[in-house]
Amino acid sequence: MKRIYLDHNATTPLDLRVFEAMRPYMTGAFGNASSPHSYGRLAKQALEESRETIAKGIGCRPEEIVFTSGGTEADNLALRGIAYHKAGRKGHILTSSIEHHAVLRTCAALEKEGFSATYLPANSRGNIDPHDVKKAIRKDTVLISVMFANNETGVIQPVAELGRIAREHGIPFHCDAVQAVGKREINVEQLNIDLLTLSSHKIYGPQGIGALYVRDGIGLAPMITGGHHERGLRAGTENIAAIVGFARAVKIAVDEIDTYRKMVKSLRNKLESGLLHALDGVVIHGAQGERLPHTSCIGFASVEAESILLHLDLRGIAASSGSACTTGDPEPSHVLTAMGVPPELAQGSIRISFGRENTEEDVDYTVSALSDAVQHLRGISSQWTGARSL
Repeated sequence: MKRIYLDHNATTPLDLRVFEAMRPYMTGAFGNASSPHSYGRLAKQALEESRETIAKGIGCRPEEIVFTSGGTEADNLALRGIAYHKAGRKGHILTSSIEHHAVLRTCAALEKEGFSATYLPANSRGNIDPHDVKKAIRKDTVLISVMFANNETGVIQPVAELGRIAREHGIPFHCDAVQAVGKREINVEQLNIDLLTLSSHKIYGPQGIGALYVRDGIGLAPMITGGHHERGLRAGTENIAAIVGFARAVKIAVDEIDTYRKMVKSLRNKLESGLLHALDGVVIHGAQGERLPHTSCIGFASVEAESILLHLDLRGIAASSGSACTTGDPEPSHVLTAMGVPPELAQGSIRISFGRENTEEDVDYTVSALSDAVQHLRGISSQWTGARSL
């Protein structure tokens, strides 16, 4: 059976070039970077060279990169680190209603501890309005956290403007850029970002490794205490093999960004055009605004996403109904709900995210399989009326 992977926003396969870069540090060069002997020095050199590569990829200094176990830990370190930095102060966090749950649930947990949070709405295009951010700032606001690009819709936020507003008010600005690296050029200085979340496995690197950029001068309380690793912000022996792989993945993503973007955007546009031509009752969420080139969030009237995905899986196609972290949640996507998408359409929405290995033949096969699945499901549904407009 033909097998097609179209869930690159959930994770990506490990690039063989990344694997080869990691290989020596999983065998002979296995030292602890904190050890004083030659094995440790070799590991330390790999660690710092990797830190320099990743820093170059986002326009910061190497010492401003803190390695973590992934994007979720990096988000937690940013939010909790800022919140706990001044002991006893229960400040206010300003974020959006379309964030990844690593941010939303961390904010909710902080609220239970006495902090306060404001969750700004998105418009129908999936964007956060900078004017809403400006109006929601309070005297006790300690952090503004808005993602670079949404993991479900691919919609890109006005990051530079949000960062400028935060800087004018003397408030640190955190940006979860997990989905944006390798799809958009990122320079933290130009974008006015103080804290930036990165993850390796979204860009063909290994799972279980990420990083948080922390602008020099930003005070954070560590979440994991122990040794003096990572400037004292994240204790624990560094995973050198994974860090080396992460750095190699960043280097490849930055170097090949133009070719990659052109290719996946062509595939995405071909998919959307094919589905809109083949089926009635199709909505491309967020298409009115600027999106990541590889992501398409598609709503199908009068069908349920889980049923569509089951049919696709039987045809060898891997897609999703949103964030992999919310799989099995019966509620409509919080992102689509925040955009004002009706619940019945939100529940019939799937996410397709392309990668380097996909082809035009994959798109043709997927359009055919999706059309068959939706027509079959509508044929057994009493809700489908055949209306073209929604």
